[in-house]
Amino acid sequence: MTEPLRVLLADDQTLVRTGFRLILRADGIDVVAEATNGTETVEAVRRTRPDVVLMDVRMPEMDGLEATRRILTGARGEPRVIILTTFDLDRYVYAALSAGASGFLLKDVTPEQLTAAVRTVRTGDALLAPAITRRLVKRFAQQGGDTAALHRDLASLTPRELEVLGLLARGLSNAELAARLHLAEATVKTHVARILAKLGLRDRVQAVIVAYETGLVSAGEQEAVRRSTEQP
Repeated sequence: MTEPLRVLLADDQTLVRTGFRLILRADGIDVVAEATNGTETVEAVRRTRPDVVLMDVRMPEMDGLEATRRILTGARGEPRVIILTTFDLDRYVYAALSAGASGFLLKDVTPEQLTAAVRTVRTGDALLAPAITRRLVKRFAQQGGDTAALHRDLASLTPRELEVLGLLARGLSNAELAARLHLAEATVKTHVARILAKLGLRDRVQAVIVAYETGLVSAGEQEAVRRSTEQP
């Protein structure tokens, strides 16, 4: 990608937006718009079509969760949304990921982490490490409540793709998947890409959520697999 990365900042705190704007622009990232509430954010996204939205959760008029849902409903591939929060593993983060966000950042993120995160999700990768995603899903997936659950039919997947999805949801990296399934890592990447395409998912974060919410894996299964992969 040679075109400048374009970011929209959505936060009701002026100092937060100013700090993030300075950090991003210093790294060659364009800040194309800023918004102070969810309503402004949705309108600004439609007007400026950014690559990435840095979205605060708690904003007036319309919060970041509803804004994320409206922005990503029916959207294919753009923009990517990163949720900003001051609360580690906040329940709102899980709802946002279910709505299609590509990850989250704590507001005390370092400048290097901020710019790296924006560049990471722009390429289509998920921002969360598998372990963090598992903790979110384990804690909230079975609680119901006000979440925008991802309903997907797994019948479109082949047996091998179901196997890959299950292991992916248990936190295995592509290299670990390749070793476990005796496949080349490139083959694993192809399987993951096909899974995302068939299920209409944006990234690995959503794949993990779908695996839990459809019952393909459970928290107990994930823990057993984690222990087995840690054994010499």
